[in-house]
Amino acid sequence: MRHILMLSSSRAADEPYLEHAKPMIAEHLGDIVDVVFIPYAGVTMMLDEYTEKVQQALPSLNVKGLHEYADPKSAISNAKAVLVGGGNTFHLLYQLYAFELITLIQQRVNTGMPYIGWSAGSNICGETIRTTNDMPIIEPPSFNALHFLAAQINPHYTDYQPPGHNGETRDQRLAEFTQLNPKTPVLAIREGTALLLSGDNLSLKGQLGGFVFLGSDKHPIAAGDDLKQYLGV
Repeated sequence: MRHILMLSSSRAADEPYLEHAKPMIAEHLGDIVDVVFIPYAGVTMMLDEYTEKVQQALPSLNVKGLHEYADPKSAISNAKAVLVGGGNTFHLLYQLYAFELITLIQQRVNTGMPYIGWSAGSNICGETIRTTNDMPIIEPPSFNALHFLAAQINPHYTDYQPPGHNGETRDQRLAEFTQLNPKTPVLAIREGTALLLSGDNLSLKGQLGGFVFLGSDKHPIAAGDDLKQYLGV
């Protein structure tokens, strides 16, 4: 029975850090107050600083950074719930491989441990991280991620193109992926929204819709839509 909350972003518009996510996080965790936070997507922020930032944003929880434990594997094995923050997805995945945590997190989540991620922390819930928006500042052993979905995720999705900007749009970048991987869907979710996986159900949460890119097709998804077809077998 998996319980996974995949937030597109830590902020919506100019709100305070994690403000829009607080109700979803509270509902997702229920009575759980002790959580392990994985801060390794942070690169320019010290790990203690990042952990404290999350603690201040979520004062009802007892947040302890994974880096504070002498044995990261034991910490994950005994965690009541795990939070995974945003930042650089390549660095996050690199560290998870370095600490040999990929399989362990999969096992814990697949047996019921609640998981909450935002941005990079959501990106790694897909099959791979090949649809991240981040710069590959470090090379992980593999792009293969936690594979909780039979799909890719693209957080922070936007179809806005600034006037005068001549670089590729997000749609064009995702089309490059689907051109080479026509059978792999990409769930593109806007800031302020989230994907919620609970048991055998997957749905979009929030005020804004998203999109599924598959092959040459792009079709909209709305809050509450049944998306369980992207869970795989």
